[in-house]
Amino acid sequence: MKTFFLYVSVITIIFLTGCSASRRTTKPEAPVSAQIESGVVIKKKVPERNIDTKNVSPNDVVDFAETLIGVKYKYGSIDKQKGFDCSGFINYVFNHFNIWVPRVSVDFTNAGINIPIEFSKPGDIILFTGSDAKSGIVGHMGIITENNNGNVKFIHASESRGVMISGMNSYFLPRFVKVNRLFDP
Repeated sequence: MKTFFLYVSVITIIFLTGCSASRRTTKPEAPVSAQIESGVVIKKKVPERNIDTKNVSPNDVVDFAETLIGVKYKYGSIDKQKGFDCSGFINYVFNHFNIWVPRVSVDFTNAGINIPIEFSKPGDIILFTGSDAKSGIVGHMGIITENNNGNVKFIHASESRGVMISGMNSYFLPRFVKVNRLFDP
């Protein structure tokens, strides 16, 4: 009986070793964001906009934005004491650096340069439709805080939790429109 268990143990070890070795030689999975493509058809014509970022570092913008985590949500507000809506948050952050940006999210539709999400960097603006993914109109936005091998995170003012950092998930994926770079590459 001991011999039987010895054989089973040896065969199990060989099998498990073989599986882990084959995993190391397989092609790594593509980054999550490399698979993200917008299915949103823009339905509102919005003029192109150039934004003068005045040589401000996008990392400084992200660092400042992160100091606002926890500020509550308030529709139509750019006042930190009252709370922010999504574009009010973006407006407040950029105004801190004396950078003029549009007040409403739809006006960011063609601001800066469109960047594939897999090449997004901290400081880029990520755009979504509002709650209706089929609306074809940008209605929500945030600032990319990180892109770790395709794992994109962004800071935004959420109706439910105020200023927070989120990742691409089942709520945001169908609403994703595009990423715009406002800062020089």
